Amino acid sequence: MPVVREFRLPDLGEGLTGAEVVRWMVEVGEVIAVDQPVVEVETAKAVVEVPCPYGGVVTARYGAEGEEIAVGAPLVTVAVASEGSSGGSSGGAAEVPTALSAEVERPLVGYGVAESKGGRRRRVGVSAPAAAPAAVAVAPAVPVVPAVPVAPAEPVAPAAPVVVPVISPLVRRLAREQGVDLTALAGSGPDGLIMRADVERAVAAKVAAPVGAATVPGDVAGAVPGLVPAGEDGVVPLRGLRKAVAEKLSRSHREIPAATCWVDADATELMALRRQLNASPGPKVSVLALLARICTVALARFPELNSSVTEDGSGIIRHSAVHLGFAAQGERGLVVPVVRDAHTRSTEQLGEELGRLTEAARSGSLTLSELTGGTFTLNNYGVFGVDGSTPILNHPEAAMLGVGRIVAKPWVHGGELAVREVTQLSFTFDHRVCDGGTAGGFLRFVADCVEQPGMLLRQL
Repeated sequence: MPVVREFRLPDLGEGLTGAEVVRWMVEVGEVIAVDQPVVEVETAKAVVEVPCPYGGVVTARYGAEGEEIAVGAPLVTVAVASEGSSGGSSGGAAEVPTALSAEVERPLVGYGVAESKGGRRRRVGVSAPAAAPAAVAVAPAVPVVPAVPVAPAEPVAPAAPVVVPVISPLVRRLAREQGVDLTALAGSGPDGLIMRADVERAVAAKVAAPVGAATVPGDVAGAVPGLVPAGEDGVVPLRGLRKAVAEKLSRSHREIPAATCWVDADATELMALRRQLNASPGPKVSVLALLARICTVALARFPELNSSVTEDGSGIIRHSAVHLGFAAQGERGLVVPVVRDAHTRSTEQLGEELGRLTEAARSGSLTLSELTGGTFTLNNYGVFGVDGSTPILNHPEAAMLGVGRIVAKPWVHGGELAVREVTQLSFTFDHRVCDGGTAGGFLRFVADCVEQPGMLLRQL
């Protein structure tokens, strides 16, 4: 006889307490394999597919789309073959398929976009054993979601379907809620991919349109975070990413005694070096890659800044590896992808990884492992056309380097007034891990490398 196993929502990342169901990927009565994704959920950091460690017949699902599920709460129950069951027994649709009878529980192998498995999924017939009531017995605290047909992610048009580039579940859901026709939008992403910003612009267009004009269908009140129709007051709830960001920044501001110092630097030689590197064959080198390389060298000279304070504040953790985070704008807002072991990468390798993670941030495909574990952050706010900033530290990190726009300014060079490419560097640090002398020494070294990039050769 099959044994009913309950799979609960695992801890999906650092500090996460729950996740919202975006889309069910299996139905009650469906046969699944070990580690097959069963549901797509949205955490405060990413949209991920959750694989089930059991193989067998799905007997119950818990939670409807859009519902928040706490970590540790049941997700699905699966009827798996008992250890003593024989793969050759007959019983028609009532039996767990032989191919799955040998499957056993395995630890979860990770989260993110899983490769689709070939072949069609098998369905268990109506004559399958009534295993769903057993799910009620093993999880009395949470009601079982009835086996109702799952609504399609997109409404089916009566006419011939129009091909739309693949869109993330978040974008599809926002479009459904606001009645935006995705086939009528021109995507701003790669290969015409429709991004969240495209849907938000369509929604905003209705607010800005005059009364009686043709507008995007759907109620737009509260559709876009922070967007309230003119002449009306409203409260935009903090959910998902924005809630997580608010909580993390509030904790950082509350717990870390941060200080900021800054300096202007002549980046003319650095920009000349970049042009020289990009004139040769091979991948192009970005300014961010050069700054990342400078940061890794500076942290080697000032290792106390690649650290964090323990939870209870009783000690300082010195990190041997530099996992470099950098701010990137994604469809879900500002995120901080992490370049693992940045100190072991060349400038060209840093550039390739920075480019890959930036594209993943724009498309919303970053995994949890790519968004966690940073030890130091590089924040290039110059892309927004501003000169300076005093950012809040990315808790629990102890330091962050900020870089403003590089712009032509009058500058005294070689004793004479000249027009040079100048940038402002700001450095925010946890005053518990070092004093101002260390922070100032780090920032001065970075500025010197920006002004005289040849200094990096001494560190290689």
